[in-house]
Amino acid sequence: MESRGVASHSNIVRSREKKAKRREILEKKKAIDELIKAASSEKDHLVYFQPFCHYNRNESGSGDKLSSSVKRYIQNLLKVNMEVAFGPEWSTEEKVKCRDMVASEARYIFVHEAPNASVDEISMKLDKSPLVGFVHYRFTLEEDIPVLYVYEIQLESHVQGKGLGKFLMQLIELIARKSCMGAVVLTVQKANAVAMNFYRSKLRYTISSISPSRVDPLMGLEKSYEILCKAFDHEAKAILEGSG
Repeated sequence: MESRGVASHSNIVRSREKKAKRREILEKKKAIDELIKAASSEKDHLVYFQPFCHYNRNESGSGDKLSSSVKRYIQNLLKVNMEVAFGPEWSTEEKVKCRDMVASEARYIFVHEAPNASVDEISMKLDKSPLVGFVHYRFTLEEDIPVLYVYEIQLESHVQGKGLGKFLMQLIELIARKSCMGAVVLTVQKANAVAMNFYRSKLRYTISSISPSRVDPLMGLEKSYEILCKAFDHEAKAILEGSG
């Protein structure tokens, strides 16, 4: 009788522990969902970063509110910048990117240039001055870690190599931290050596533990891209960078 009583008590304890663990998991999931929802609903993330005051800047709403002219601009710039890097895969990838860019989850930073302006006078103010680039990003989950995922950062050729890309990525990292995201994540084509060098050497991004080449080296050989990340806390580093 005593042994059955002890066993019964142990089962009760284990049952309570399982319930407590499930409750903890659900509460954590709810908190993360609310975090992403709050970040995604923020109308203008750039308002918090006034020290970048030498740039006038603004940000559109969601991707489903883009004007027809802006959609055409994005499509054209993507084709010019990415067709060579994707090679034969471009025709399929272009359709995916065109669909992604108008999703309600898509957020944008647009870069404009005043007529006859120097690079220092490039602005990010959404007005009548011509567009010279954009960043498309989203707030999402990777391995249960809330992250800011950069879908695209695209600039016209005449403003590349002048520090604007680095500036935009620094801004993205500030937005991610302000929104309590665990990391910034992005995808880069292996064939795009310039972009790979930019992210890995200049910005110190690492090949993520969720990138195909690290998940399975054989699968990685078949894939044309790597997933890069920069994590901001211990949990994100352990899961997304594979470091303790």
